[in-house]
Amino acid sequence: MKLKKREPSGREKDQEAIELLERLREKIYCDNPSAARHASFNLSWMQEDGFEILKEALYSSANRAAKGAAAYGLRKMRGRMKKQAFELLEEGLKHANEGTRQVCARALLLEKQSKQAAKQPPDSQAAPRYRPKPKFRISEISHESPRRIPRPGGKRNPPHISRFNH
Repeated sequence: MKLKKREPSGREKDQEAIELLERLREKIYCDNPSAARHASFNLSWMQEDGFEILKEALYSSANRAAKGAAAYGLRKMRGRMKKQAFELLEEGLKHANEGTRQVCARALLLEKQSKQAAKQPPDSQAAPRYRPKPKFRISEISHESPRRIPRPGGKRNPPHISRFNH
């Protein structure tokens, strides 16, 4: 998909930031859904600039994979933009494009399910039924002194004489 040039918003600090935003914007529209989702996740950390790019991708006439990636980025928004991102997804339910409506409905459903899963305590029966094998064996240590085995000859070698230095 051929994208028209994005006008900088003025919030970018330098030329590198503008180029990074442009690269991530192009990646959202790529054919690889994994790369598109990764780019949209990176945009979700960029607050207003990322929000604008994700909004543009969601409401554009792009394919459904790009819209899904944009919705993923909006779901992953953090901080002060999170509320605005979910308001944008709710607005998308009323959009004229059927793909946009479906993607927004799916994103809101996934968020609702993740919140419900976080509230419920884990089932004790859902836990794995196996116990991992310990890496080492713990044995008891006797407090009694060990029984000494007498050496042949009855004498111990002095500490400075070794058996191997003959």
